[in-house]
Amino acid sequence: MNSSIRTDDTTDFSLPAAGRGGAFAHQQGKAMVCLDVDGTLVNHDGHMSEAVRVAGRAVVADGHTVVVSTGRSLPATLPIIEMLGVTHGYAVCSNGGVTVRIDLELEEGYEVIDRRVFDPAPALDALQRRLPNAKYAIETSAGTFLSTERFQDMSFGLWAEGTSLHKMRHAEAVRLVVNSDDATSEEFTAAVASIGLQGVTYSVGWSAWLDIAAAGVTKASSLETLREKIAAPIDVTVACGDGRNDIEMLAWAGRGVAMGQAPEEVKAVADEVTGHVDEDGLVDVLTSILAD
Repeated sequence: MNSSIRTDDTTDFSLPAAGRGGAFAHQQGKAMVCLDVDGTLVNHDGHMSEAVRVAGRAVVADGHTVVVSTGRSLPATLPIIEMLGVTHGYAVCSNGGVTVRIDLELEEGYEVIDRRVFDPAPALDALQRRLPNAKYAIETSAGTFLSTERFQDMSFGLWAEGTSLHKMRHAEAVRLVVNSDDATSEEFTAAVASIGLQGVTYSVGWSAWLDIAAAGVTKASSLETLREKIAAPIDVTVACGDGRNDIEMLAWAGRGVAMGQAPEEVKAVADEVTGHVDEDGLVDVLTSILAD
């Protein structure tokens, strides 16, 4: 099975001059702080505690490069960026599929600077044969969502257009999402492994949930591209997350921190483990960055 991958030809991954109120280049002596959203910055009900909000804003105000790094699409990430008070900076969305520059001087407050797309048809064909009752959604290169009937999720950040699998096969995808109510996470993992998906990168979530991106694209791969562009030393990178889609990011970072509720395979690649999200485990990590 083959799948194409390319960087959007309309994207210019260059760094502009600093806008009013903030710089885009990484500041010497500061950390590049890469933060997962669900299960890290917010709990599984989508709530950010006041303690996390205050600590996050303090890290931003202290001049550290804060990069929100999430499986969420851009529209669902923007409210988190606003809560953290990031006015000039970056976000890696859709598990590395989309990188944006945040700048409130821009008309929309941001611009997409990198987008990784792929052909979803081979993966859809293989998955449909093995999981005929699963629900599917595609984040397109145009920033819209297509989905099979009645498939919506808060991570999309916008309403998905119901359509046929035939139309979805011909879309240019940034992210393919698969959800099955007929299987446990373990059964879903086994089913996906038996398909032998190739030409794509995928991760299985807490439930029977699958996120698929272009081959080789993860949060870590896009963060590394961004790190090189802003000239942040690898030893000042800090990453915190709780999901299987954070494994590569935690292994990549100079300091990888797993949340207390993370699965064992996530904790195994981290340098340290902090408290549970419901105990504001991220606050200890952010406080330690401010103390350095």
